[in-house]
Amino acid sequence: MSAGLFGIATSGLNAAQRALDTTGHNIANVNTEGYSRQRTEQGTRPAQFSGAGYVGRGVDVNTVRRMYDEFVQTQLRNNTTSSEYYNTQRDFISRVDNLLADPAAGLSPGLQQFFSATQELANDPTSSANRTVLISEAESLVDRFKFLDQRLKDQQTIVDGQIGSGVDEVNGYADSIAKLNQQIVAAQGRGQPPNDLLDKRDQMVLEMSKFVDVRTTIQDDGSMNVFIGRGQGVVLGNKATPLSTSRIPPGSPLEVNFGAQGGTKTNVTNLISGGKLGGLLELRSSVLDEAQNELGRVAVAVAVGFNNQHQAGLDLDGNPGEAFFKVPRPEVLSASGNTAEKPKVTIDPEGLSELTSRDYRMTREGGNWVLNTVPGSSPQTLDFTSGDPVRVAGMLIDEPTGGADEGDSFLIRPTRNAAQQMQVNITEPDKLAAAAGWLPDDSAPAIDSLSVVDPSALPPMGTDEVNFASGDFTEISAGAGVWKAVSEGIELVVRSDDPAGPGDVKLNRNTDPGPGDNRNGLALAQVQATGYLDGGKSSIEDTYNGLIGKVGTKTRQTQVAADSQARLLADAKAQRESLSGVNLDEEAANLLKFQQAYQASAQVIAVTSTLFDTLIGVARR
Repeated sequence: MSAGLFGIATSGLNAAQRALDTTGHNIANVNTEGYSRQRTEQGTRPAQFSGAGYVGRGVDVNTVRRMYDEFVQTQLRNNTTSSEYYNTQRDFISRVDNLLADPAAGLSPGLQQFFSATQELANDPTSSANRTVLISEAESLVDRFKFLDQRLKDQQTIVDGQIGSGVDEVNGYADSIAKLNQQIVAAQGRGQPPNDLLDKRDQMVLEMSKFVDVRTTIQDDGSMNVFIGRGQGVVLGNKATPLSTSRIPPGSPLEVNFGAQGGTKTNVTNLISGGKLGGLLELRSSVLDEAQNELGRVAVAVAVGFNNQHQAGLDLDGNPGEAFFKVPRPEVLSASGNTAEKPKVTIDPEGLSELTSRDYRMTREGGNWVLNTVPGSSPQTLDFTSGDPVRVAGMLIDEPTGGADEGDSFLIRPTRNAAQQMQVNITEPDKLAAAAGWLPDDSAPAIDSLSVVDPSALPPMGTDEVNFASGDFTEISAGAGVWKAVSEGIELVVRSDDPAGPGDVKLNRNTDPGPGDNRNGLALAQVQATGYLDGGKSSIEDTYNGLIGKVGTKTRQTQVAADSQARLLADAKAQRESLSGVNLDEEAANLLKFQQAYQASAQVIAVTSTLFDTLIGVARR
């Protein structure tokens, strides 16, 4: 009996000791990130049968279990991913919003000052001071375009740097998870869960979820597979497959690739979502790229629109106006392995209203060159059979030379660097063309605008008239009574309520401009409000204000989403803490309880010793 009682007491002593160890381990890790509270699971030993019934034999510690719920952990991981995604976007978008909408550093004040100077020239074209101020304000406007463009590029550089560091972080966590998988599989082979290793692995997955949306599966051997994107397994068992970044061709956007070192790599840039990486990639394409393209589109509209009007006038010496601004050229990037040479791409002054803020990819498919938006949505086959440049999307595209192989492609960015390339060509005040270069015939209908869209096609100086046939006119919008035609490089917009059009129109060259002739100066002042873009619906100022509005709306949306996700994340953390967190008050109570159990088991051992002593004393008699 005493031996049985001793075994029972010893089992109770051992169980209390294990419980005390576990409680102490909980208390020691109260501030350990990702630690899950542990609890000893005890069970009675199988009873021993006797004639008087089954007699208990004590207690066993079955396992040490961590307080963990997979659903709660998954919710925490998902909320962490969403919170990082919106926080990242909010921080960057607010910077862009502050930059573009700044009342001092934004573009709007520069545009206003430039066109105010243009109006002053129209008010008094004989004033040398007015002419000098206009050139100075034009240079200030160009500097402002360059400043804003550089600031946006700086943000692009920061984003690309954080994308690269984010990829490195994901790779580091993937390696750690793969190593932990190996340790966990080895430890679970002994029949008990390695709680601390499991906590470390869950914490690594949680840290990875800050950078990218993560999905996991647990294998039968206890290892965890980790997937990102659309099923790219960055961790499979004890093997980790790294991500990498590349920029091919140079100057193109930084891409994220998936694949083993030295093996085939897959571009997964468009597959990554959620987390900091997903937020950065989405921010780059939907905000920074678009803002830079839209800023460039405004720059192109200013340059082309002002040039078109300026070249329709005469300077103080009676010479035709020159191009006031340097018109930026679209950027063309050649794909790696191309056989064909880069095509020549320029802005189409006549098709300015069709210019968009999109990027395009020109690809050789089935023996034809196909132009598609990026991302692809509207492929268009380009017809180069005439030998002339193809007019499309506000651009003039020449056919690539040097032969072409199937799959050759070029990335065309019409306005990406336009704000940086913009320059003022005219530096002499006398070269400003404020006088009218062409005058409508007395029988001409009401003229809305007269501008030069192709200086190379203008009639020579000896030609004193330009004729527009009635069949040359097309109605800008059905039923509007506004008609447009181009003849010998001149674009004419007139009004006529006649459904058949305005009829024939003749322009006469202005052969005797006076020094006070301000008719072209007045037209130059109207460039600011003229609908050059979006099919003639948007003016220069409308387009820039639209950009500010889009960025401002996006800023507000991300701010609201970030605040909402912060609350959801706080709730998810609180839920996990209520289940898995260490409560010091509870652990203190457990410590006292298990201490008393230990002391009670020790007292049973003392009683057992007394019983043995009594038995031995009787035997000695």
